[in-house]
Amino acid sequence: MRFLHTSDWHLGRSFHRVSLLGAQKAFLDHLVATAHAHDVDAVLVAGDVYDRAVPPLAAVELFDDVLHRLADAGVPTVMISGNHDSARRLGVASGLIERAGIHLRTDPAGCATPVVLRDGHGEVAFYGLPYLEPALVRDEFGTAAGHEAVLGAAMERVRADLAQRAPGTRSVVLAHAFVAGGEPSDSERDITVGGVAAVPAGLFDGAHYTALGHLHGCQTVSERVRYSGSPLAYSFSETHHRKTMWLVELGPAGEITAERLDCPVPRPLARIEGRIEDLLADPALARHEQSWIEATLTDPVRPADPMARLTERFPHTLSLVFAPERTGEDTAASYAERLRDRDDHQIAEDFVTHVRGGGGPDELERALLRGAFDHVRVDTAVREVAG
Repeated sequence: MRFLHTSDWHLGRSFHRVSLLGAQKAFLDHLVATAHAHDVDAVLVAGDVYDRAVPPLAAVELFDDVLHRLADAGVPTVMISGNHDSARRLGVASGLIERAGIHLRTDPAGCATPVVLRDGHGEVAFYGLPYLEPALVRDEFGTAAGHEAVLGAAMERVRADLAQRAPGTRSVVLAHAFVAGGEPSDSERDITVGGVAAVPAGLFDGAHYTALGHLHGCQTVSERVRYSGSPLAYSFSETHHRKTMWLVELGPAGEITAERLDCPVPRPLARIEGRIEDLLADPALARHEQSWIEATLTDPVRPADPMARLTERFPHTLSLVFAPERTGEDTAASYAERLRDRDDHQIAEDFVTHVRGGGGPDELERALLRGAFDHVRVDTAVREVAG
């Protein structure tokens, strides 16, 4: 059984206000061509089809077009909703669409009802676990509100269904989650619950292959648990990512062979740093003149008209960061520097420490802060579904 594993299309997303619709169309063209070229038996999409719950019409049209092309090609497609998608909207007409070989899995209650495909060695059961927002699905699974608890309960249902199938049935799980050992980037939406975001890879034991979505870097958590990553870069933290899809072959006894296939690159990304005069004069930077640029200026004093000057040489400069060089005596740091690499919870705790002039929050106060952030995140998810 040969299939393509992809995820995190984020249709409708822009890059620093630059529309990516053309690049996303080029990727979908490439996806269909690759499915033809490698004669795949299925295409898997592990969540975040869209970038937001109510996507723009142009993004919906892209999605509609690629589904028609995959259906016309006779390539079964299995996809799940991610944390950016509205599961209910994405799942509209899923029963009708399934007749064309497009299998949308957006309802948590159906996670143990697989899409069953067959090759020369028997059946392969594809189980789609849509993004499981713990506070919204804990009643369905009868668990505590945590990522590990709800995913563990969903996988118990999967294993129970698999145990009832014919011996030798192979299994593939699609899931949208932050699995421990994965490397995040700046462009994923935080899914932390109660201070915990990551779940152990062992939750997926029993599946011959787990196709993960959510993290935007292609990575191998284990031989059988992999992220495809996003097909395009959505932040400058992904400058060094190689954007790919996995071409996976599932052998007759569940053996895995996986190959990375490159995705089209609309424009390379580059981060450059230094004083503005050096950046404008350095011949070594000529290779970046047509790249999308994030420039960090280290001038002690902010230069005049920096963006206009930089775009004369680097016309696709999109982001400007100021990080002045400092002496040993100058210990002041910019607000952005102080917040770098700190999540919302840590920033809130730092604020409590600051206003008290010393001691930070105790355990009860930390729990209250985590609860407040969790409430806002869940409320946002509920409103997106309802709206």
